[in-house]
Amino acid sequence: MLTIATTVLIALVATSAPLAPVVPGTVAVPTPGPEIFLATQQAAAPQPAVRVNINTASTEQLQAIPGVGPATAERIIQFRQGNGTFERVEDLLNIRGIGESTLEKMRPYIKLTDDK
Repeated sequence: MLTIATTVLIALVATSAPLAPVVPGTVAVPTPGPEIFLATQQAAAPQPAVRVNINTASTEQLQAIPGVGPATAERIIQFRQGNGTFERVEDLLNIRGIGESTLEKMRPYIKLTDDK
């Protein structure tokens, strides 16, 4: 998996711009140009257009969250009905099938109230 820093480094190495003449005892470093800016912008994670309120969402709405299929959506609703509203996003870790890595993929798509 590439990180933003790795992507910028790749863009920096891949630039075909010639380096300025090197003065003995110095190091030539290419100046950041549009290639580096573009690579940094493209490396940012996409943000969802709509976040799903896990405290009010239907089974179908919950399935719009990456990593949530019909069975997980049903378990979320059952947990909500038995325990009340989710106070924190991390409460989803109590749902069978949702671990740390799945929760991190889901997090940008989740909200707890309609006003956020």
